[in-house]
Amino acid sequence: MVRLSDLAIGQHGIIEDLDAEGPFRQRLQALGFRIGKEVLPIRQALFGGPLHVRIGSVNVMLRRRDAALIHVWASQ
Repeated sequence: MVRLSDLAIGQHGIIEDLDAEGPFRQRLQALGFRIGKEVLPIRQALFGGPLHVRIGSVNVMLRRRDAALIHVWASQ
């Protein structure tokens, strides 16, 4: 299991756990970040900026520290 922030660009992953709590966890779930869903990092901004992620048909930009709260199983 790795953090979403550590997943390579273009490498698929399956969400295993959300380390977030309260309103932020609810916000992630409203955007589609739920256990068992597939995620795909599309691109990363320079200098450790936000991570562009696709989950289903939704594209989301996440701060790297927020992406680090999402644990995924990386597919090969």
